[in-house]
Amino acid sequence: MADSTSAPKSPNTLIFVDFPTSDPEAAATFYGAVFNWTVEPRPENHFYRIVPGGNFPNPDGSDSQVGNLHLGIYATNTALPDPNAKPSAGTAAAKGPAPRVYILVGDDDNEAAILERAEKHGATILWRDKYWAEFNGFHGAFRDPWGSEVILWTKGGDDPKVRDDQRINEQR
Repeated sequence: MADSTSAPKSPNTLIFVDFPTSDPEAAATFYGAVFNWTVEPRPENHFYRIVPGGNFPNPDGSDSQVGNLHLGIYATNTALPDPNAKPSAGTAAAKGPAPRVYILVGDDDNEAAILERAEKHGATILWRDKYWAEFNGFHGAFRDPWGSEVILWTKGGDDPKVRDDQRINEQR
């Protein structure tokens, strides 16, 4: 164990999120089509790495040196540590609360178009165009064909135009 005079410690940091699926190749095709992402087989039919591309922005809008997080797609029938263990989830519609993945919608896309592509490729739309005032953002969501929930987040900006039917999580 290091003492207090050693180099600064880094915090626990999120580095990766995996989508579980019984059909990794189909899931790779789904996420490539819905988000226009590069999806790499590593190895094919067992695991796919999703490379959303780009870097996190600096405060001035220029690219930082930090690349966006990558995602993964894994085959539940070969998942480590025991490929013989039955998967606990991720093979069908959710049975209760589960982790959700939030995707910040890029400047060259929009929630409605992404939800349309997702539905066309077999996703179930959970909600559309809701506004969360505390975080000044709009969001919609879908459940992919394998049970994972994805929330699409769009920044509200300086003066968001919000209808009453879009408001959630706030007093009216």
